[in-house]
Amino acid sequence: MNTPKSVIKPYVKLRRLFRPKKKQAGLPPGTPVYTGEHHEKKVIISLIEYNHDSVNERVITPEETSTCVKPGSISWVDVEGLRDVSAIQKISDNIGLHPLVLEDILNVEQRPKMDEFEGYIYIVLKMFHTAKDGYEIIPEQVSIILSKNYVVTFQEGIEGDTFHELRERIRHNKGVVNKMSSDYLVYSIIDSIIDSYFTILETFGDRIEKLEEELVNNPQKRTLTEIYKIKREMLYLRKSVWPLREAISRMERGESDMITRSTHLYLRDVYDHTINVLDTIETYRDMLSGMIDIYLSSISNRLNETMKYLALISTIFIPMTFIASIYGMNFESMPEIKWMHGYKFALGLMFSIGLGFFIYFKRRKWI
Repeated sequence: MNTPKSVIKPYVKLRRLFRPKKKQAGLPPGTPVYTGEHHEKKVIISLIEYNHDSVNERVITPEETSTCVKPGSISWVDVEGLRDVSAIQKISDNIGLHPLVLEDILNVEQRPKMDEFEGYIYIVLKMFHTAKDGYEIIPEQVSIILSKNYVVTFQEGIEGDTFHELRERIRHNKGVVNKMSSDYLVYSIIDSIIDSYFTILETFGDRIEKLEEELVNNPQKRTLTEIYKIKREMLYLRKSVWPLREAISRMERGESDMITRSTHLYLRDVYDHTINVLDTIETYRDMLSGMIDIYLSSISNRLNETMKYLALISTIFIPMTFIASIYGMNFESMPEIKWMHGYKFALGLMFSIGLGFFIYFKRRKWI
């Protein structure tokens, strides 16, 4: 039995919001299973060691992660690509991660959160990219390990990242990141990701503005389809960003010894940015809901206008049809049948009635 396309499409769209678990049921807790998209990209591990005097940057192997932390400097280990579970397992063992943390790193459908363990903090959040058509958001999970002298980030490696500016600041010793502790580096990473949200929202804002103009001037079926696409992406954004507010709030309140007092002010600023992102998302969702109502109203008004003109035309031609039907019966006892001017009289009567109705409708401004 073939399933209609109208049934398939909504299900496919909802899978982005409620994806089925790819992990096999019954596995013990802490089992490392990668749940993301399988691609051929290899795991790339980049190391940046820096302090206020020097910066050292190189690519390392999973085995070298056990010796990459040096006293007197901050080490940022950036792991790009999670497909090689054995490599991720080796990195986890070298830095002493809990098995449940390793499981969460490889399960890319995690809800944004912050968990505190002995000696480190685990933070997970979403980084977004836009597809070529500009209507679909491509999510990428970023896991962050914060310890006293090092930071480890795990990325899926789908579409690159948003850390280019941060790396340039470290390389050229710009700003205060080289002089601060590792928690400030984590703040800078989170701030870079949240700043990218504004870029995505700005893109969607421009599209919503164009759709508004199209909705007012010439609404079409394609307009409604694009509105639904953007509304679905806003729903997915809200689902991904809303829990991040709670995680950053926990960090900002200073519940962990890993975060210094000087970084709390910066985290408060990130928290404000997160609230701003959520407010913008809610505003766009309300606008899109209103646009759908406007579209349905405009279509209804267009239908009413069409029905109105059809009713006016019918009103004009019904009396004509009535007259024509009477004199089309051809009964022998009808005296008008043998009248020499009966045909002209009937045509004139029908034309006069139609013209009278037209003038009446025109004066009432119905046409």
